[in-house]
Amino acid sequence: MLPRSVSILGVGLLGGSIGLALRASGTDCLITGYGHRRPTLDAALSVGAIDRVADSPARAVEGADLVVLCTPVGLMGSMLERIAPALSPDAVVTDVGSTKASICRAAGRLMSDPGRFVGSHPMAGSEKRGIEFARADLFAGAVCILTPLAWTAPAAVRTVEGFWNALGMRCVRATPAVHDRLLADISHLPHVLAAALVHMQSEAGLDLAGKGFLDSTRIAGGDGALWRDILMDNRANLRRSLGRLRTALARFESLLDRPAALAAWLNRAAARRSAVLARKLREVTPD
Repeated sequence: MLPRSVSILGVGLLGGSIGLALRASGTDCLITGYGHRRPTLDAALSVGAIDRVADSPARAVEGADLVVLCTPVGLMGSMLERIAPALSPDAVVTDVGSTKASICRAAGRLMSDPGRFVGSHPMAGSEKRGIEFARADLFAGAVCILTPLAWTAPAAVRTVEGFWNALGMRCVRATPAVHDRLLADISHLPHVLAAALVHMQSEAGLDLAGKGFLDSTRIAGGDGALWRDILMDNRANLRRSLGRLRTALARFESLLDRPAALAAWLNRAAARRSAVLARKLREVTPD
């Protein structure tokens, strides 16, 4: 069962998509939105992503059953601090941040009942930002990582899991530390690599770039300030990921004079990627 009242703090791509997905699910819950820019809030109202606008974070969460923090990672702590005194005793709080350890620590420090906080990371999105890119189907078939801790209330976990399930997501669980370590490899480092590939090109090379290059570097089109906060927050894990990447690149370099071994190395990567794609397809379209 979905909450009767949901507050979304930050109504850009993810926050706006949450509101649209809630409406598409058929729920009649009240959706309150808060954001820094009035034009963004007006756009969210006009497309039906929210039902009403609050003029402060504290007012946005008053009476809410579920609060979803959709602000950038670097603002999560200050947002938690602003809403904590105004939360209802039974309110559940979650977020959509791409890192989890620092956000969960902030919730533990700032909320009077940190057991009501459940970290979330919906693995859905785009390099685009803004309510104009919000979609009701953004979360359909994707994975959401929940990061409950030992003291997290089981009822709060059920609420958050049911919420994401209703939006079409499949939930898995991990500790905040494991989440941040794995995401450094599969999300944060790939963003850095896409940016590095763009930076290393000459203008003459870019003039010749085709679809393969644009596909490989698509995520480099993301917002720099948003990604700066993510990368800085997870820099210890990123340094370890970079070490593993250097090892892989050194292995590749050692194969440049060994055609058969190089082909085998590339084929193993292709087979592993195909297996991942097949698994993802089965998750979206189960028997």
